[in-house]
Amino acid sequence: MVFHEQTAERRNMTINAPYPIGTPGIPWGPTEVATWLSRQTVKRAYEADVLRVVDTLRSRYDVVQYGCLEYHPRTYPLFAIKSRAWHDALPCVLVSGGVHGYETSGVHGALQFVDRHGAAYEGRINLAVAPCVSPWGYEVVHRWNVDAIDPNRSFRDDSPAPESAALMRFVAPFRHRVLVHVDLHETTDTDESEFRPALAARDGVPYVPGEIPDGFYLVDDSEHPQPEFQQAVIAAVARITHIAAADHCGEIIGSTMVAPGVIRYPLKQLGLCAGITDAPYKTTTEVYPDSPRATQAQCNQAQVAAVCAAIDYALGHRPNARVMS
Repeated sequence: MVFHEQTAERRNMTINAPYPIGTPGIPWGPTEVATWLSRQTVKRAYEADVLRVVDTLRSRYDVVQYGCLEYHPRTYPLFAIKSRAWHDALPCVLVSGGVHGYETSGVHGALQFVDRHGAAYEGRINLAVAPCVSPWGYEVVHRWNVDAIDPNRSFRDDSPAPESAALMRFVAPFRHRVLVHVDLHETTDTDESEFRPALAARDGVPYVPGEIPDGFYLVDDSEHPQPEFQQAVIAAVARITHIAAADHCGEIIGSTMVAPGVIRYPLKQLGLCAGITDAPYKTTTEVYPDSPRATQAQCNQAQVAAVCAAIDYALGHRPNARVMS
């Protein structure tokens, strides 16, 4: 989930119950971060769930290690999957998952897309997929890294998050040739029960309750909106799972819904992953696995459908060669 500044109406609805770490009104220091870190426990295995699946793709794709996280006592190699027949004349497609490690379908949706659909685009695009940008977060089921930093606010020069910095270095050689970037995320009930209260405590501000949207939605780039592109993705996903409706304020997570299932953020300004390239077509997906109307399998399938629809639309509506050079 990509958190948003809340409206004035919501800012008046603060919750006074303190988060169990820190002192209300005072931002965390190293002691509070260390306390928070000590409470994180491994709940699933990056090696078993992700790396073994990546290994099965080596016969069909180039698998490159683009970084390594040294989080004592664990080491997490970072891998990307690339088209074997990479050709500089072809447009590039970037798919990223697991920027927030706890968002499960982003990781598994990216892997399923490569396995089941990547070959269909061979010879038409250069495909680059980073399926699990934040493997420590994946294992402990959290949105932050070990320093209580959100990687999805850290895609900027001199990034404080090694996860973000590593992906930016990987993408740098071809970032100006990316036609479409799809960044795969989830919105979950724990965003309100844990992660937003933790964020407020970390930053020393009151927690303002939000509303979890029931369904799939997209985040477009407010600086370079592509409404037809976003709606093509929404239409494809609507065949898999339901699309989120606006709340009583006409918003989704505090941002105005500009079209069915679509909100907008200034991606580069906020340091979001979807803003790391100059792609004319970019989007952040948000599925809702906690909905009684969706299964985990549907969430994975929705991510796959979003990627396929994004690529298909972009290939059919390519800007001129000068723009992509």
